[in-house]
Amino acid sequence: MTIVNPSYEIHGALRAREAYHGGSTEAEIRDILESAVRPSGRVRLGSLIVASGRGAEMKNSDFEVLQ
Repeated sequence: MTIVNPSYEIHGALRAREAYHGGSTEAEIRDILESAVRPSGRVRLGSLIVASGRGAEMKNSDFEVLQ
């Protein structure tokens, strides 16, 4: 992926982030893209399953029936 002619402000901000985190500009861009396409508020399937099981207050005997 190539970004052509980023503004001076964008380039400066990326360099500042790079210096602060001690990484590379490329790593900062990956982090920004990751945050944009995978927001922290998304529902994760495993967490949803665990939460629903806790809410149902199931016991081990409830699962023995499935075996």
